[in-house]
Amino acid sequence: MNSNFETFIQRAEQLMARIEAVLPGPLAAPDWSQTMAWRYRKRASGHGVLEPVRQVAPMRLQDLQEIDAQKKKVQRNTEQFVRGRTANNMLLTGARGTGKSSLIRACLHAYADQGLRLIEVDKADLTDLPDIVEVVASRPEKFIIYCDDLSFEEGEGGYKALKSILDGSVAAATPNVLIYATSNRRHLLPEQMKDNLSYSTSADGEIHPGEVVEEKISLSERFGLWVSFYPFSQEEYLAIVAQWLAALGVAQADIEAARPEALVWALERGSRSGRVALQFARDYAGRQAA
Repeated sequence: MNSNFETFIQRAEQLMARIEAVLPGPLAAPDWSQTMAWRYRKRASGHGVLEPVRQVAPMRLQDLQEIDAQKKKVQRNTEQFVRGRTANNMLLTGARGTGKSSLIRACLHAYADQGLRLIEVDKADLTDLPDIVEVVASRPEKFIIYCDDLSFEEGEGGYKALKSILDGSVAAATPNVLIYATSNRRHLLPEQMKDNLSYSTSADGEIHPGEVVEEKISLSERFGLWVSFYPFSQEEYLAIVAQWLAALGVAQADIEAARPEALVWALERGSRSGRVALQFARDYAGRQAA
């Protein structure tokens, strides 16, 4: 009888060990000396890990042209943060390809030697933000938690977690973490005409549906600093093309000759953005080298 009981206990312990092995555990801190940037990833098992980004794409602040006002704001806020002064969470919004994410990457390179680090988090994983903040809270480095192309649809879980981290949760506040996000739209949740019907009930019986508008706008307002980016004019686009061509070693005479091709390139893509300018410069410089 005792033998059977002992066998049962052993099997139960083995089963519990197997269950514990597959259950998500607390987020482990990586070797922070490996790199300046990490990505937060969820494994199929549900375990979250901070993966080092071995090769961070190079970008210098001086490489980013025609966005001087935006660059000044972002650089000033980041410098205050790195120096231990008060700084704001930041939302960069506007036209695609105008340098929002590139500007954040350039700041990382500019201030990495002063202790700036970056953790990229997909919006689907924002529910784990408290765990990430807890891991880095006691570190001496300054961490930007970066979310690219941020927007939410109704009912997505990351919305409330981000809102709590930005402003509202006392436990979430830590002086060595800021949130930097980019988005093509300033209001991060979709707004509908029916949300404005505050004088009547909504289809599902809500008494004050007009307050939904305030709720949807409130997430954006929790970012202390908004930086807006705008489509480039033709001359601004050509100036960016010239800057990238020069950076890639193209001769000045060839840069002038490339202007018509650069305009056609932008016309074919329906956009005069910094991204399009860089893509053209890479193509043109590659053909010149041949």
